[in-house]
Amino acid sequence: MMMMMGSSDPLTIGRVIGDVVDSFTPSVKMTVTYNNNKQVYNGHEFFPSSVSTKPRVNIHGGDLRSFFTLIMTDPDVPGPSDPYLREHLHWIVTDIPGTTDATFGKEVIKYEMPRPNIGIHRFVMVLYKQKTRQMLTKLPNSRDLFNTRKFAIENDLGTPVAALFFNAQRETACRKR
Repeated sequence: MMMMMGSSDPLTIGRVIGDVVDSFTPSVKMTVTYNNNKQVYNGHEFFPSSVSTKPRVNIHGGDLRSFFTLIMTDPDVPGPSDPYLREHLHWIVTDIPGTTDATFGKEVIKYEMPRPNIGIHRFVMVLYKQKTRQMLTKLPNSRDLFNTRKFAIENDLGTPVAALFFNAQRETACRKR
């Protein structure tokens, strides 16, 4: 019997489950690293300047025949207390081979660095296992008002196989010291 994510799971506590995706059972491990040394752990905070370039995404648990799609969004736009522009799309990579990392996938929406203005924003990365290679048919025409669930349904991606999120807030001159 498979375990569903419980109430102590960071994705549940951080409201990624609910705001971005429905509850799911992770089946692969995904590691995300910025600048070759800053690994993303659920709920950790990063300065936007430290996540300005696209991260390295490694998938553990795939094989030569599996391909994955990675979606990164900000569900807290313009601010976490009233996210009426939810979600803002930051990145989509498809056809990521199951034995390597996202640098070998096909970047269909270029990486856009986090630029939170009001409050602490969550930046969510959701990984889906594709049924076949090159299967995305409906690409978003805008980064604004993106919907991860709807995108997954439209492209027949099924339920997520992994997800991670980090927090970031606007950097001020005094915070950068």
